[in-house]
Amino acid sequence: MVPPTTYDELRARISGDYDGLSRRLRQIAEFALANPNDMALETVATIAERADVQPSSLIRFAKAFGFDGFSDMQRVFRSRLVDRQPSYTERIRSIAGENGDAFATPASTLGHFADAGIHALEHLKTEIRPETLDAALDLLEGAESIHVAGQRRAFPVAAYLAYALSHLDRRTHLIDGVGGMTLQQARALTPRDVLLAVSFAPYSPETLEVVTAAAEAGTPIVAITDGPLSPMVAPARVVFEVHDAEVKSFRALTASMCLALALVVALGRRLAG
Repeated sequence: MVPPTTYDELRARISGDYDGLSRRLRQIAEFALANPNDMALETVATIAERADVQPSSLIRFAKAFGFDGFSDMQRVFRSRLVDRQPSYTERIRSIAGENGDAFATPASTLGHFADAGIHALEHLKTEIRPETLDAALDLLEGAESIHVAGQRRAFPVAAYLAYALSHLDRRTHLIDGVGGMTLQQARALTPRDVLLAVSFAPYSPETLEVVTAAAEAGTPIVAITDGPLSPMVAPARVVFEVHDAEVKSFRALTASMCLALALVVALGRRLAG
């Protein structure tokens, strides 16, 4: 097996092979994709401790992707740092370390969430590729109808998209599942439409059901989700990976709402000619 030579290749290989890995190697895969800076800069012992695995498991993980040892894989992770800014997770971790107790006062709580949101937006700006935006807009512009799905934490994003797209005179349907009618609403999906689906870990089963129904109907899917291991990645035609602000397990929607607004405004400009 030829090992990947770039971080993007390695990331794609880990995502593609994830389901076939053992439980322990899947645990390392999740840690590696969420913490690429740790994988690049820390020692084997430190990484093993943070990932809650044995150091020998890291070596097995590297060999599963064709590397002779962990140090060879680590060089690929290090190559990512040459032309990329620190990851969102690392930035937020550094803020937490500098600021201590984020919730000591109401003002510090606000400031901490504001700082996290700023870094999430900076990450969004640098990580979302122009060609991904163009591909999504092509689908939305050409769709006969746009169906929008998102539940739980993702529902505000889905509701805004449905609201805003309808103001562009696009035939838009929010699959909200009212009355337990999620799958019945999804039956309206056709290959001439587009499904715009929003879901983040732990991933709403209702949204995943709609995504599955869309894939079976041949409906193109534009997914807004949080990483390459999301179950929405495989069936989607276009995927936006958004890392929103998270502070002490409280997660905001700052970056997701910014992306939603950008998609609506960009589509409006296209439709205006």
